[in-house]
Amino acid sequence: MENNKETKYNKLIIALSIAIPVVVVLLFGINLRKMGFDVAPLSFLPPIYATINGVTALLLVAAVIAIKNGNRKLHENLMKTAIACSVAFLGMYVAYHMTSDSTKFGGEGLIKYVYYFILISHIALSVIIIPLVLTTYVKAWSQQFDKHKKIAKITFPIWLYVAVTGVIVYLMISPYYAS
Repeated sequence: MENNKETKYNKLIIALSIAIPVVVVLLFGINLRKMGFDVAPLSFLPPIYATINGVTALLLVAAVIAIKNGNRKLHENLMKTAIACSVAFLGMYVAYHMTSDSTKFGGEGLIKYVYYFILISHIALSVIIIPLVLTTYVKAWSQQFDKHKKIAKITFPIWLYVAVTGVIVYLMISPYYAS
């Protein structure tokens, strides 16, 4: 890829990597119901977006298997689907939190510390994964497969961790959701 195109994509990756978490934090702090809007809480979304996280994890593993078996087209399609799932998750997650009160984890003792460790590492890595996924995707899209493969070795385990821990966080907090 030409240097000026690469610079353009790098600037876009940086912009999105900053904008996405900032927008999520800003929207997370807005509760439409508390602001007087007549919207129903979207309480049905957490099991759906947790399932999407699980599907994302499976897609990532399947994509790695596909590329190791030399099936580049299947790998590409699986990765595009994983990205779409992550975007869908993010949209649903924000929509849920904009219409519902946050749920407090009710566990006590050691499990509370385990939960918060998983939650905090999940959140931190979900921010870090944004530029990694975008960069990995751009390297493949621009057919820089040597660079793509190198960064994918970093991106894959972090993204897989984020997807799997998203499911774990849901399973751990789901007993405490208000009916």
